[in-house]
Amino acid sequence: MDTKRALETLEGGYDPSQIEDNWYQYWTDKGYFHADENDDTKEAFSIVIPPPNVTGQLHMGHVLFVTLQDLLIRWKKMCGYNTLWLPGTDHAGIATQMVVERELANTEGVSRHDIGREEFLKRVWKWKAEKGGRITQQLRVLGAALDWERERFTMDEGLSKAVREVFVRLHEEGLIYRADRLINWCPRCHTALSDLEVEHKDNLPGELWSFAYPLADGDGELVVATTRPETMLGDSAVAVHPEDDRYKHLIGRELRHPLLGYTFPIVGDDILVDPEFGTGAVKVTPAHDPNDFEVGLRHNLKFINILDIDGVVNENGGKYKGLDRFEARRVIKEDLAALGLERGREDHTMSIGHCQRCETVVEPYMSKQWYVKIQPLADEAIKAVEDGRTVFIPKQWEKTYFEWMYNIRDWCISRQLWWGHQIPAWYCNDCDEVMVLREEPTTCTKCGSKNIRRDEDVLDTWFSSALWPFSTLGWPDETKMLTTYYPTTVMETGFDIIFFWVARMMMMGLHFMDEVPFKTIYLHAMVRDHDGDKMSKVKGNVIDPLDVISGIGLDDLLVKRERDARGVGIEDKGVKRILKATKKMFPQGIPTAGADALRFTFTAMAGQGRDVRLDVKRIEGYRFFCNKIWNATRYALMNLQDFEPVERMDAEALTKLELSLADRWILTRISETAADMERALDAFGFDEAGRVIYGFFWGELCDWYIELVKTSLQSDDPTKRRNSQIVLVHALDASLRMLHPIMPFVTEHLWQLLPLTRPVESIMVDSYPRKDAALEDIASRERMEFVMDVIRAVRTIRGESRIEPKVILPQVVVQTQNEDRINDLKKYSYYVSVLCKVEGVEASTDYERSGPVATGVLSGGEVFVPLAGVIDVDDEKARLARDAEKVEKELQRSEGKLNNERFVSRAPAEIVEKEKEIARDAKERLENIRRSLDLLG
Repeated sequence: MDTKRALETLEGGYDPSQIEDNWYQYWTDKGYFHADENDDTKEAFSIVIPPPNVTGQLHMGHVLFVTLQDLLIRWKKMCGYNTLWLPGTDHAGIATQMVVERELANTEGVSRHDIGREEFLKRVWKWKAEKGGRITQQLRVLGAALDWERERFTMDEGLSKAVREVFVRLHEEGLIYRADRLINWCPRCHTALSDLEVEHKDNLPGELWSFAYPLADGDGELVVATTRPETMLGDSAVAVHPEDDRYKHLIGRELRHPLLGYTFPIVGDDILVDPEFGTGAVKVTPAHDPNDFEVGLRHNLKFINILDIDGVVNENGGKYKGLDRFEARRVIKEDLAALGLERGREDHTMSIGHCQRCETVVEPYMSKQWYVKIQPLADEAIKAVEDGRTVFIPKQWEKTYFEWMYNIRDWCISRQLWWGHQIPAWYCNDCDEVMVLREEPTTCTKCGSKNIRRDEDVLDTWFSSALWPFSTLGWPDETKMLTTYYPTTVMETGFDIIFFWVARMMMMGLHFMDEVPFKTIYLHAMVRDHDGDKMSKVKGNVIDPLDVISGIGLDDLLVKRERDARGVGIEDKGVKRILKATKKMFPQGIPTAGADALRFTFTAMAGQGRDVRLDVKRIEGYRFFCNKIWNATRYALMNLQDFEPVERMDAEALTKLELSLADRWILTRISETAADMERALDAFGFDEAGRVIYGFFWGELCDWYIELVKTSLQSDDPTKRRNSQIVLVHALDASLRMLHPIMPFVTEHLWQLLPLTRPVESIMVDSYPRKDAALEDIASRERMEFVMDVIRAVRTIRGESRIEPKVILPQVVVQTQNEDRINDLKKYSYYVSVLCKVEGVEASTDYERSGPVATGVLSGGEVFVPLAGVIDVDDEKARLARDAEKVEKELQRSEGKLNNERFVSRAPAEIVEKEKEIARDAKERLENIRRSLDLLG
């Protein structure tokens, strides 16, 4: 495209909605996202995406990890690596099953049990095909350079094959077993939960309720205290400490159950019982408490399950059968009180486990489940981090990882769901043989009977996710994908799933691949609102990234917020509060920011170990940055209309040109900035990379170079003009390439418009700028920086002295003892003259002022601006005197506080320190004002 046409495309101003969709399709059509596993000429760099739930939709947490992973992939691709970013989604067993069950109930009025397992699974697959790809479509909006041709799903054919192979092998090795154990049971979701899927809510109000068990022989009673009276229906012992003088003579005697009539023993147990807590006697319910379960094993007690899968009392509860567990609690307390067995109550705060998915109170429940014997797997995963084969960033997360891995418990992997990987185990109804096989059997392998049935349970979703880094690459088959891209290079994910996912991937990868699944684990922090609070629909502080990207009016935003609030059960009062806060925060709605601005925001805020506090105003600021990039390119093109495109020049060709000081300075800074970017990204310093490139583009390229080079671009000397045009094109080209991994859309669009003969068709597959010592002219950089310091000082003086912009200063004098700088200034004074509107610039080792002057400080010198005839000196002296009086009062007030012993001793330390800072600042301002007054005479 010629420069004139290029300029026409920029006339309308920056509008992300006009460019972002088109470029993503362009990259896809060109196949730039697709990895080539057969390319052995390049070093591999691979990331597998943390697979979002198939039920999911884009939220700010996704934006953070997508931004950082896409940045790494695009950067490494431009650096010449063979990159793979593998996409996919997780089948999300409980979540997906709940969604489809709800849809069945709402649309057809039936449950999954009404239609049967086979038909229900057909419905889930249908739902997945129609609605399950929403989030993958949304990821495209962010510009994610994912290899969509290799998209995987945790229940597709290849991954299902891997899951079965892993299960069978672990079973053959004795690392998977089936046992009756106490599990976490969700009565709402009707499934077992791992410890990690239970969310403990602390400091909940409760009570410690005491009642008496009569001795079976009628000779006395034993008082116990409990927070869950209903579980006494399953008691099979009362435990006391064997050294407790109050009770040790009772050990071995029997108690009578006052409601159900059976008898059970008093046992001595020094592990369970704390004589100082409660009554010192503890009721034991082995089937409904994890500690009691261990007591039951130690003392060979009965395990009495009193609840069904709905949390309702079963036939073992006698007359209480059919009561909900919490209703049973109330009735049992009333009945024991009526029998005269209540012995008091006291308030007691509790930590209660809730289902992470539906927030139902979890019930400890006896059940036969499948388990992974985890310690042998954990030992190898611990060693891999200890010896540095895999490193954590930030490093402090290693401690968390080790603490959990050293105290790990066997993993319950079976779930009582229909949606998921069905466990490859079959049972013979005739001889009770258990068969774990790769292929479905037709007869019992032991007795030959055809009367066999398959285990109805499915595997924990995290079981298949644990295989993700190698199952997605073709394992258990030996594939080129595996040999090229395993182990993956980086696992970038949230710290909140170290245990759910990261640790399990480490264990499975080492066990089945004999190699760590990834070399680096980068854990990003949590995205919070601008006040630091966790985002939630209940609080009404959720910001939809799509609203930020595309923009949304206030009316539509209010409708959306109200719908979300009512969707999570918020009442009218809460909804009104949320809508009021929304109007205050977004009085005009949320303006269109585009994906680039949102991505840059997350990059700039992704400091290691620090939560991201998301402020929409910050996003708007980076929207202005996009506009700055747009306008800088537009200005350049306006000065390139007579420029014939050239091939990108190397250092040798550029340095042979006759260049200005500003040209040599910007070439040096490009090389140094490229080095700074590489250092930051190599160290996963995403926020530092954002600061570096933002500071360079806006603070140096736009604010300085484009201003400094204007005279050359408008020069009548064709050589001088063309050389500066070449450097300007080079600077924009390099800047856009450095920005591209963070802001892919706007950089691609503008790069395509540069009058440059490119080696490739897209910035995405172009090279990333690298440090080039041949371009660095340190002496020229130092000269230019000195000139820039002078310009800053003069501009500051103009501002502080309130000199009108149109006023041309007759003279500026720079005083320095550095002869080299004096010579530099004499040679390059035209930069000061042009940028500061100055007629004459002088340099001296000893300036003798005459008349009123304003002054500024330089490193190693001073700047003087004679003010006679420039401003009304008397008015300026009067203004400064008023300012001095005001600052003196401020200083007196502050020092008065600091001299007050009561204030210093009683005020918080941060308040006192702030006051000291105010005083220091006031002193400094007062000294400057007095100095200015002195200089005015």
